[in-house]
Amino acid sequence: MDAPVFRDPSASLSERVEDLLSRMSAREKVGQLMQLDGRYDMQGAIGRMGVGSLFHLNGAEAGAAIEASLRTRLGIPVLMADDGIHGHSFWAGATIFPTQLALACSWDTGLLEEVARVTAREMRATGIKWTFSPVLCLARDLRWGRIDETFGEDPFLIGEFASAMIRGYQGKGLDDPEAVLATAKHYAGYSETLGGRDASEAELSRRKLLSYFMPPFERAAREGCMAFMTGYQSIDGLPSTVNRWLLVEVLKEGWGFEGILVTDYDNVGRLVDDQKVCADFAEAAALALKSGNDLIMATPKFFEGCLAALERGLLTEAELDATVRRVLALKFRLGLFEDPGKSDSERIAKTIGCAEHAALNLRAAHESLVLLKNDTVDGAPLLPLDPSRPRRIAVLGPNADDPLALLGDWSLGSGQMTSPSGAGHPRASIVTPLDGIKALLPSGWRILGPGEAEGADLVVLVVGDNLEYVGEGKSTATLELRDGQVDLADRAAALGVPTIVVLVASKPLVLPRAILGAAAIIECFNPGMRGGQALAEAIFGAINPCGKLTVSMPFHAGQQPVYYNQVRGQHGTRYADLTQDPAFSFGFGLGYSRFEYGAPSLSADRLSPGGTLRVEVPLRNAGSRAGVEIVQLYVEDEVTSATWARRELVAYARVELAAGEARTVALEVPASELWIIDAEGRRVVEKGAFTALVGSSSRNRDLQALRFSIE
Repeated sequence: MDAPVFRDPSASLSERVEDLLSRMSAREKVGQLMQLDGRYDMQGAIGRMGVGSLFHLNGAEAGAAIEASLRTRLGIPVLMADDGIHGHSFWAGATIFPTQLALACSWDTGLLEEVARVTAREMRATGIKWTFSPVLCLARDLRWGRIDETFGEDPFLIGEFASAMIRGYQGKGLDDPEAVLATAKHYAGYSETLGGRDASEAELSRRKLLSYFMPPFERAAREGCMAFMTGYQSIDGLPSTVNRWLLVEVLKEGWGFEGILVTDYDNVGRLVDDQKVCADFAEAAALALKSGNDLIMATPKFFEGCLAALERGLLTEAELDATVRRVLALKFRLGLFEDPGKSDSERIAKTIGCAEHAALNLRAAHESLVLLKNDTVDGAPLLPLDPSRPRRIAVLGPNADDPLALLGDWSLGSGQMTSPSGAGHPRASIVTPLDGIKALLPSGWRILGPGEAEGADLVVLVVGDNLEYVGEGKSTATLELRDGQVDLADRAAALGVPTIVVLVASKPLVLPRAILGAAAIIECFNPGMRGGQALAEAIFGAINPCGKLTVSMPFHAGQQPVYYNQVRGQHGTRYADLTQDPAFSFGFGLGYSRFEYGAPSLSADRLSPGGTLRVEVPLRNAGSRAGVEIVQLYVEDEVTSATWARRELVAYARVELAAGEARTVALEVPASELWIIDAEGRRVVEKGAFTALVGSSSRNRDLQALRFSIE
């Protein structure tokens, strides 16, 4: 007897999909639209409902789930997924990289692509074919608990970095044996919530969505990302899960997206239980599918609800079939029927946490560090420390030797997942700041023990936040240091010796006077497993820090918002009691080199809408060691038909120069990218005068201006 057409890899995609669909019962179709947490009754989920996807299972458990799916009537393989957010998060000993916010400070798309590639390789070894990453949300209200998951506050950079990670995850194609399906999330506007509170109403107009929040997602769709995830929030009275304009008219019809749209955790259940826009699960199931969702995450009641919707005429079988087709098509594209992706113990042993991956992790930590301050002490910058001058160092602060603080959220032990033993990632795989300083301590130097701080002639103060104040559902009312850290900073400052402040935190925090007055400040965010080693190498001069902020750091929580690209037009330039300037600006970061910018020039000062803006600027490393400078190009549209951002980043370049080396750096952007969204919601490039600004950060003092026009 011939094998069914859907089993024939030589048949066309549409032939395979239609053949399989024609053999499925209504219950089997509904099951394929469900994704459940595999930790809860995996066998029942597959045996009773025939779910199409499971998450939070890997290794042998993932293999068992796949085997169970292959024993069902039609043998449709289950698609295994998990939260590989900055590494294979929940596999003990996997390579945990710096968080997205930390990685973004590298401004290095090649690095981000490699990080995603390694993450995919490690996930595939353990039976996972899908990651819920990257996050494309804008970091605006810093009280929001998920700032660490973002790439920062700039839509252009988010698009650049997300595209790099998507390329890394999806590799040579979805059937690549070392690739995983990427997910662009949370679509769209999830981060713009009231009071920074997670999943609350987002006060966004369609114009604001189109202007700032959706362009990175459009870039992801064009990049070939084959999964999008909805957000938890509602916009203008509509939960994002049932916003047909957002999900169908824009994403699927406007951008031509052909992948699948997955709801976030129990978003369909929230329609009934929390947001209360549906009376029961039959209504919720019908509304979710009619609105464009394809896969329903973590809502077990969807199964009976969807069947009831069919019986009550709330949903037609044709509407159900249209959704099932998209899920089946993705499974065929992923090659699941030929290779369902079982874990491989030999591959695990060779791949997970291997030396090659550890080396990339260290490089990622190096590039993510941002030197915010480096004052002169005794006639020279404090950093890097001079090894020929022995020191007695006091290493203080709650994050000096806290492994979880380095890893941050979405790592084993962070709350979303624990190992069977309850342990986190192996302690030996993590280098804390104290570990790193001990390992590199020069001969004749000494780290003081508890109770000896009084005898220090140098303090390394490692402060920040911890997982109690980080993550989904954990927004904070303040951005200040907690748990006695301000008092600790005051006591360290009272010693009267040079202090290096190290910030290990999930987001920009408000820094007290004692820390702002320290001789040196290094922002690490959550730098991953090798963060302590990278930090120590920066302190002792083995590396030259080159990271720059992708999110502005405020002086006070009440200053918010402080993101650089705010809309023009307000009374005054400051609060009556405080500046509106941030403590540290978007794009800012120091190093041990000193870069000098020459006078920039334009290739043409008049452009057609089809032309290209080209800015050239001489750059010289006037320092004594090689370094990397991130040259940034901003544009201001001087008069717009609708209110618009004061300035926007449009291009940048990472430039590595040897000591004394000079180079002319060219930055280009098509004039077609200098658009605004007008009052009618149309994307237009308007003629008139523009200003190009090139330099080392978004601050006025760091930029040189050139005027041009589009005619």
